[in-house]
Amino acid sequence: MNSADISHRLSPLMTRDFTVPTRATGPASKPSEPGATATGTPAPADPPVAPGRGTFVGIFLISLATLAYELLLTRIFSVTMWYHFAFMAISVALFGMTVGAVLVYLLPRVFDPRRVHVQLAASSMAFAVAILASFLLHLRIPFRMEASAGAIAGLAATYLVIALPFILSGVAICLVLTRFGASVSRLYAADLVGAAMGCLAFIVILNATSAPRAVVFVAGLAALGAMAFGFETDKPALRFAAGLLAVVFLLFGSLSAEKTPWADRMFRLVWVKGQEEVPALLERWNSFSRITVMGLPGESVSPFGWGFSPEMPEDLRVKQLRVDIDAGASTFLTNFEADPANLEFLRYDITNLAHRIRSDADVLVIGAGGGRDLLSALLFDQASVTGVEINRTIVDLVTGPLGDFTGHLGADPRVEFVVDEARSYITRSEEDYDLIQISLIDTWAATAAGAFVLSENALYTVEAWQTFIDHLKTGGILSVSRWYYRDRPAEMYRLVSLAAAALREAGIENPREHLYVARTPISEGRAIGVGTLLLSRDPFTDADLAALGAATRELSFDTVLNRADSSDPFFAALCEEIKPAVPASIGRLDISPPTDDRPFFFNMLRLRDTFDRDLWELGNMSFNLKAVAMLGGLIILVIVLSAIFILGPLALAARSLGGERIAAPLIYFSAIGLGFMFIEISQMQRLIVFLGHPTFALSVVLTTMLLASGIGSLLTNSVAEGRLRSAGLMRVGALLGVLVAFGLATPMLIDAFESLAAQGRIAVAVVILAPLGLFMGMCFPLGMRAAAVSSPGLTPWLWAVNGAMSVCASVFAIAIAMAWGISISYWTGAACYAVALPAFGLMTVVAGRKDHEGTTDTTRAT
Repeated sequence: MNSADISHRLSPLMTRDFTVPTRATGPASKPSEPGATATGTPAPADPPVAPGRGTFVGIFLISLATLAYELLLTRIFSVTMWYHFAFMAISVALFGMTVGAVLVYLLPRVFDPRRVHVQLAASSMAFAVAILASFLLHLRIPFRMEASAGAIAGLAATYLVIALPFILSGVAICLVLTRFGASVSRLYAADLVGAAMGCLAFIVILNATSAPRAVVFVAGLAALGAMAFGFETDKPALRFAAGLLAVVFLLFGSLSAEKTPWADRMFRLVWVKGQEEVPALLERWNSFSRITVMGLPGESVSPFGWGFSPEMPEDLRVKQLRVDIDAGASTFLTNFEADPANLEFLRYDITNLAHRIRSDADVLVIGAGGGRDLLSALLFDQASVTGVEINRTIVDLVTGPLGDFTGHLGADPRVEFVVDEARSYITRSEEDYDLIQISLIDTWAATAAGAFVLSENALYTVEAWQTFIDHLKTGGILSVSRWYYRDRPAEMYRLVSLAAAALREAGIENPREHLYVARTPISEGRAIGVGTLLLSRDPFTDADLAALGAATRELSFDTVLNRADSSDPFFAALCEEIKPAVPASIGRLDISPPTDDRPFFFNMLRLRDTFDRDLWELGNMSFNLKAVAMLGGLIILVIVLSAIFILGPLALAARSLGGERIAAPLIYFSAIGLGFMFIEISQMQRLIVFLGHPTFALSVVLTTMLLASGIGSLLTNSVAEGRLRSAGLMRVGALLGVLVAFGLATPMLIDAFESLAAQGRIAVAVVILAPLGLFMGMCFPLGMRAAAVSSPGLTPWLWAVNGAMSVCASVFAIAIAMAWGISISYWTGAACYAVALPAFGLMTVVAGRKDHEGTTDTTRAT
């Protein structure tokens, strides 16, 4: 996952000699040649006994920079590519660092232990330069969302270019943790603390500056690490070069854009979502989004909207600015001067249909954005409106620098802005509302801006809608607007399916009496419109239906579903049947109601149909479907690259090891490599909803798992060699018990404590994660100690197999969660550890037998 994961795999290697021990065979035995191991590779000279202070500072800074850069890439990929690929940074980091460590093991003549301090300084300085160089190159590689050889080649090029810094980081960390055996515990602690601080540094740095400048700043921290390593050498020129790089990079990363406009042009994002980007009026970054403002403040234009009625007067003009979130979602700022007449265009928007039947209402807007829905509430003279917005930067723009343009909405006594994740806020709130409005809030704006694809949109699940229903007053309405595709309205089908399921869970037997769906008219020349679903806590009254019918006719909207009529029989079937027959128009698309365990509302492509081109071309839905197909291509790409650059070279090297018994250790290390990532990613997916913010989940999960795994690994140092088999079996068995216990308990704990304040929820998350990390952290060092006895020449190969499996699991975990659910991904990880338990037993049987044989042979020789 990061430098500490690599360290976790390496730590036990440092305390043992990995040259194959030669056994005495009597007088006829021939001693090994001087300076060579039994495998034929040069025997390393005795490593330095104690590293200096610079080594500790260096490993701390390199680990910090490695993890911070990995997290920065999740943010940058969400902008330059699509949010689906943000998680690719995880597999890139794992892949690169594994390759780096493999190079150290395969090239012993190059990485001579006698020159370790110089190698550390040089590789760390190269790491700093590579961060900057690979990032600049990535900005100039176009990314295309299409299933073609060229697109896959571009994705592969991006993967390899971005992996380069992590290869160099892997070299440096591997050298530190394989050359100072006597001090490995303290070095490992410095590595873990550095990685944990990298999680926090990512948030702090990116909240203070833009992502491109943050990349340069992180490169400066890496250069500082190189300088620290340089103090252990006798090369003053090396120290000076590293120090100079650090000063330049840190200074540049700290300066404001106004002071270095030329640099901003150099680091400007060139290719965004496959297109060359136009410079923005204003740009802001934070730890989970990039905000750009486009347009001319003084220009009057036709109002922009997705769901306008054809009855809206054509001569209406308004001043608007467009706010883009990660270049994939948009909200609009409307010039407002306290005169409702300026807002008349909002009366013609289908997203505001609910305001026609509820007056003097308390309104909650989910996804306040630029304030459009808040202005609608003011236009319809509602009693109060609370706008919940996850992105503080947008709220700050609306109420700060662009406050004069937006009319300082926050100053109106009827308006309240809340910066929070909406579902988490509503769960903790004691307020009930007459109207809860969700207008085209989708995964790009909410989750992509969350910088991490390890969750989908938690607003569109059965459990979320039950929470919304619970916070409606008597007669209260939940209004949700989504895209309506003329020929294949699969997204609207799924929305109605979700509404019906939530109402049934609330004990309502006839959901149709509580639902009303209307859409904008869709002509032959236009394949897409907007549909609005109204869900009432109580059955719609005759007066409600009469008012809705009148408004729909007045605005020339189409009624799709009410309690008496349905323009599409399948909408009625979704309300009346739990699993109705799916119409041929949407083929094999999945329109089942999403749940918290499988919260992928926008992914309707089943895993088996990932590469079905016929399904990719379903009207304008092709984007989401092609994105999933690209993820399938990424899975194949990761497997191929891992085989070429990791497993292939190591397999060739392993041929020289002779007839070692490798089945049990191979199974064991593959199983724990897969299991660790499955558990970590699935728990992260679960906790994103619970913690209320993707950044919180990312930081809490990574920090807790890193520290707990490190402690677990260090605890295994106290296990005596004679008790290795029994202690190992006991600990791996205990891990299985912990996995089962927390696998069952986590959903219950989340439900029980989801109303706590942020600090309380973070504490609960730590309690959930720490025991898992502690016991999982024991598996690798215990296995490596056993392998060092049973198959000592295989230990580097086994470590790399473990890393390669982690690379693959980082992608497999997402695919399994999307196809079958987060819980299945979690239990897949638990099953991997169940396979590891007997494999460990077999491995330690061989280890015990070899120890006995070695003792007997030595006695005979004596």
